[in-house]
Amino acid sequence: MTEKEKCTLCPRNCSVDRNQNAGYCGELSTVRVTRAAPHFWEEPCISGNLGSGTVFFSGCNLRCVFCQNKSISLSKFGKEADIDSLAQLFIDLSKTGVHNINLVTPSHFTSQIAKAIEKAKLLGLDLPFVWNSSGYEKANALKSLDGLIDVYLPDFKYKSPYLSKRYSNAADYFDVATEAVDEMLKQVGKAVFKDGLMKKGVIVRHLVLPGCAEDSKAILRHLAKRYGDRIYISIMNQYTPIDHDLPDSLSRRTTEEEYISVLDYASMLGIRKGFIQEGDTAKESFIPAFDYTGLENLK
Repeated sequence: MTEKEKCTLCPRNCSVDRNQNAGYCGELSTVRVTRAAPHFWEEPCISGNLGSGTVFFSGCNLRCVFCQNKSISLSKFGKEADIDSLAQLFIDLSKTGVHNINLVTPSHFTSQIAKAIEKAKLLGLDLPFVWNSSGYEKANALKSLDGLIDVYLPDFKYKSPYLSKRYSNAADYFDVATEAVDEMLKQVGKAVFKDGLMKKGVIVRHLVLPGCAEDSKAILRHLAKRYGDRIYISIMNQYTPIDHDLPDSLSRRTTEEEYISVLDYASMLGIRKGFIQEGDTAKESFIPAFDYTGLENLK
């Protein structure tokens, strides 16, 4: 195996030849997708009235123990798509009237997706592209997306290396995610809106986990200090324990008191550009059915 064949795309640096074997992400080099359809449960400026054109990719390089999409991130599920068919998938999805093309968990297929975006744009697709990721990705890999991605929608899961190691086996998550967001913001700059929809910019998502309110506050403090009003922050309460094998610390939902304490802290920090969740959002119904919807033209 040559150095070129060793996969070092993501921070795992697993060095697997993904032409032959699956990497840490669980995937070979061939792109696999599980769903391509309008999605209405993103932030309002992403979903709008007509939905965000989500394309869900198989596999994941972070593999959190509490993953809400475990059926596709940790299993051998998905249809294969080459560059041409992926580009056509984007175009077909755009014809449903969606506001954007939203690439969900795409990081381990960065180079293939970049080529598909370029091809789709050459064929006339002019919708914004949204990069919807875990935040655990190399800044150097993101540089290949410069000029192709309009809206970055990364998670920022942890400040504590103890938590990131325990729940995602990634003690370096905080440093890696910070460098990734730096690069994202460098590429797209401050947010641009038209008719209430984000056309360009960065929204950093943070999911408040049960028992982790203090870590959430540390993340908000970091984001506010480093980026100020140049990014939007989405503070989420939708954590749902859907797996019976979870650690005891994650076997319950985030309480209303925990979530409100984090929101109050955000207000104290002066965070005004962002989104919060109201009502009973911690439901499995927010997880779409991964039933190959929109993939009828793939094998």
